[in-house]
Amino acid sequence: MRVFVTGASGWIGTAVVGELLAAGHEVTGLARSQASADALQARGVRVRRGDLDDLDGIRAGAEEAEAVVHLANKHDFANQAVSNAAERAAVQTIGDALEGSGRPFLLASGVAGLAQGRPCTEADPSPFHGPQSPRGGSENLALEFADRGVRPVSLRFAPTVHGTGDHGFIAVIAEAARRRGVSGYPGDGTNRWAAVHRTDAARMVALGLEKAPAGARLHAVAEEGVTTRDIAEAIGRAFDLPVTSVDPADAEDHFGWISAFFTMDLAATSIETQRLLGWTPTGPGLIEDIAAGAYAAR
Repeated sequence: MRVFVTGASGWIGTAVVGELLAAGHEVTGLARSQASADALQARGVRVRRGDLDDLDGIRAGAEEAEAVVHLANKHDFANQAVSNAAERAAVQTIGDALEGSGRPFLLASGVAGLAQGRPCTEADPSPFHGPQSPRGGSENLALEFADRGVRPVSLRFAPTVHGTGDHGFIAVIAEAARRRGVSGYPGDGTNRWAAVHRTDAARMVALGLEKAPAGARLHAVAEEGVTTRDIAEAIGRAFDLPVTSVDPADAEDHFGWISAFFTMDLAATSIETQRLLGWTPTGPGLIEDIAAGAYAAR
């Protein structure tokens, strides 16, 4: 299958491309820089130069492909409106390009905000609609294309997709601990974060491309919820730092922008995803990765 992948050189995208190539697919990756393009070409990936603002290029890539895996995101946490608008425009463009083709359209989403007081499940619909909502309401927008002859599938990733070299949320929290000289957790530290190793997440995406029906919501989740206190204590042990509670009122000052997420309860299950795809996570857990040095200072 010819698969067009946005975010092909990113943290998750690199692993996904590896799984797709191993499965015998022909991959074209969207690359912003020459360095990314060179890295993709070295792996046997065709390259389309461009970014999320290049809607003509994204449209052409989707039209030429037999499936699209959309993983790119600006992740501009200082200007969410810009990220949200770019994400919505890209999803609209891909959906329009695939309309009436019956082709798969897998897009990255997340588990944040889907449920309160309990782990979210695949049955929980996204409450986010419209351009002003998180990710520009892209999950609901994409799933609407099921009525327009497309096979959309939502890839809901855990808040931490971890592993050696991860530069995401846990890396930011670990850096805050090194900068502050203390590893903190918000409040009593009982709020939880779902987690998945990058290799498991990539394998789930490849299986989803093959097996998931239109409208499916897949959860890339291996651990239902690791408490923020356990995360802080693991970071403390890894860097020989004291561990302390941080008053939620002081969380932004202590953690920076990541506090908006670190203070949330982001537990999730993947029971239905595992059943549907025959997928069983086998990678190391988050605490194990931290202890093994995955977040050592770079």
